[in-house]
Amino acid sequence: MNYKKFFSDELVSLKSQGLYRKFRAINRNKSSFPKATERFEGKEREVEVWCSNDYLNLSQHPQVTQTSVEVINQLGTGSGGTRNISGTSTYHVDLENLLAELHQKESALLFPSAYTANQSTLWTLCKNMEGVEVFSDELNHASLIQGIKNADVVTHIFRHNDTEHLEELLKTANANSPKIIVFESLYSMEGLRSPLQKIIEIARRYNALTYLDEVHSVGLYGPEGRGITAEKGLDQDIDIINGTLSKSFGQMGGYVAANSDIIDYIRSFAPGFIFTSSMNPSIAAASITAINIAKKAEDLRENIRHNSARIRKGLTDLEIPFLENDSHIIPIHLYDPRLCKEAANLLLEKHGIYIQPIFYPTVPKGDERFRVTITPRHEAGDIDHFLEALDDVWKTLDLRRSDLTAEERTEISRIY
Repeated sequence: MNYKKFFSDELVSLKSQGLYRKFRAINRNKSSFPKATERFEGKEREVEVWCSNDYLNLSQHPQVTQTSVEVINQLGTGSGGTRNISGTSTYHVDLENLLAELHQKESALLFPSAYTANQSTLWTLCKNMEGVEVFSDELNHASLIQGIKNADVVTHIFRHNDTEHLEELLKTANANSPKIIVFESLYSMEGLRSPLQKIIEIARRYNALTYLDEVHSVGLYGPEGRGITAEKGLDQDIDIINGTLSKSFGQMGGYVAANSDIIDYIRSFAPGFIFTSSMNPSIAAASITAINIAKKAEDLRENIRHNSARIRKGLTDLEIPFLENDSHIIPIHLYDPRLCKEAANLLLEKHGIYIQPIFYPTVPKGDERFRVTITPRHEAGDIDHFLEALDDVWKTLDLRRSDLTAEERTEISRIY
């Protein structure tokens, strides 16, 4: 095999479809975020960031950064090993206890990322549970999908948020087989919530475990930012919750929370936990500080709700198509990968607005978009500038002002 030709041809094909990704080198400015410094072709310029997952800006909070520096000065920058071999510090233990308390669970377990937590936990559950059947929402995150695929077990995909379809599939399963329903509380690319109560009721009827990804919810919803399950009073009704430290809490890492037996089982059998170095103690310590700040940050959450409503009104007035939802995530539709990238480049070059174009495989072909996320540090003037820039780009490129028809959206949905 000509390996060089193989890899070259694959990349040429990707570029010909307009699906090749380029990364922007962005340094977010602690003193002036959402302003950031971009380095491009050897030159630097100021840009404004509109797609960060640092939802509460806690990565730049002075108490959080101070904690990180203090622990680095105390312990150094690395953990020194895996959790099993010298890599468990008091900060790891304290953080896991805090995360368990946050989700009203008996125990929690840290992973290097929420992706690893999902992938390794689901693989471990599925691989060792004989005859298990998995029921997975069609819009689940890649980490959930990969964990299930790696286990190579019987898997049923139910239509997005369609509880009737979920129950139809459960009826076809072996009544005596173990079952896991895998879904998210808030879907990252659509900003849509799942029907938690209905899925929990169905899970009980069919004796299925529930595995819920709360990464885009925790910190932003519910009392003390405990997530949408807590907002709905359902945190005790979900068996396993996956969360992240890298979004609302502004750090790095992921975790799962559940009863003590489930967590101890994952700790004992999950390769993604056992065979990797633990997170730096400074990150664990900073996460503790960030979570405690977030629990009291209702003003920041209210600010995000207010700013999101302001953007939605502006988009509606400008007739720029976006997906309506009741979350902090605002998807703006462009429907074409080349136009999506062209619009993003024009926003950056002409208006200093940085927003990453989203296209396949993150979303289906034909459903390309911008994914707008606002933070408490975006001010009214920033929002007005952003809306004016979008309007100018839509005019310049003669982009579609109306949303898809029902028939067009059905056609795109077939690609999922």
